[in-house]
Amino acid sequence: MSNFAFGVGVGTKSSSGQWLEVYYNAPLLNAEQSMIDAVAEKLGYTGGNQAIEITAAQLKDLEIAFLSVGAEAQAEVTEILEGTPQPLVVTFLETDAEPTSMAEAYLKLSLLSHRLVKPHGLNLSGIFGLLPNVAWTSEGAIALEDLPKRQLAARASGRVLDVISVDKFPKMTNYVVPAGIRVGDASRIRLGAHVGEGTTVMHEGFINFNAGTLGVSMVEGRISAGVVVGNGSDLGGGCSTMGTLSGGNSVLISVGENCLLGANAGLGLPLGDRCTIEAGLYVTGGSKVVLLDDQNQEVSVIKAAELAGKSDLLFRRNSLNGRIEVKTNKSAIALNEELHKHN
Repeated sequence: MSNFAFGVGVGTKSSSGQWLEVYYNAPLLNAEQSMIDAVAEKLGYTGGNQAIEITAAQLKDLEIAFLSVGAEAQAEVTEILEGTPQPLVVTFLETDAEPTSMAEAYLKLSLLSHRLVKPHGLNLSGIFGLLPNVAWTSEGAIALEDLPKRQLAARASGRVLDVISVDKFPKMTNYVVPAGIRVGDASRIRLGAHVGEGTTVMHEGFINFNAGTLGVSMVEGRISAGVVVGNGSDLGGGCSTMGTLSGGNSVLISVGENCLLGANAGLGLPLGDRCTIEAGLYVTGGSKVVLLDDQNQEVSVIKAAELAGKSDLLFRRNSLNGRIEVKTNKSAIALNEELHKHN
């Protein structure tokens, strides 16, 4: 049988038995077939996309199966989990089909945040319907119907149960911290974000799921769902990118390499490489822009969408007449090399 992705997960259930979340410590993309076959034999897996709940007693059998094919990293996961009272699941994805269970959805989000797949590299259709709304607390994931009693029990023992957020998505850093990143406020990066090596996310920066950076970036603005930022590009404080959930619709907004979005700027079209949007300027595909030549003379007026994906452009607002002007960005952008050197 073929395989697309695999993971051994440990998670949390509500008092009614509903899965709330799953943590995959070492998810795999295109795992060795010998390993899949060995585990399948132990669990009776015969193919397809399937999340199989297992008991703690079955972990030893899985450890033996992993060691028999040299999968030491997976064997270590099972060894650490031995004896846990937490619910366990082994998830097989034979294909990249639309997820049909919460465990499958979490495996795909984990693949993104582990940098095993880039944004838009997975079928995430229908994911919102699979993820329950959860209270993310100082004691882990708690079902909303269980929260009042848990809060009361905490108070009765002299504690305060801290509810950090109520959301379908947890913060990424509780599941994986990719190598080579700095994060000011971890609560602003959702599981399913792809944070490239060398990226710094400042305290006001935000990265949604199925979005992120591909390399070195300074993020002080918002990377909305579906938006991908190329290597060497920076997002200034308070700037915003229009994602698939906030008006971008079927247009995939992206930022090329070595670009700069100024503070409080906004982007609603794909940018090529070495582009700049000046501070405070929001450019959407429908914005009317004036093209300027090298002598700053008007050439034509077009919709910004006609410039989608084109490189070496400078977008600016004329402070006298308010029009948006575009000219060749000859200086490209001298990004702060000293800043990125220590990312």
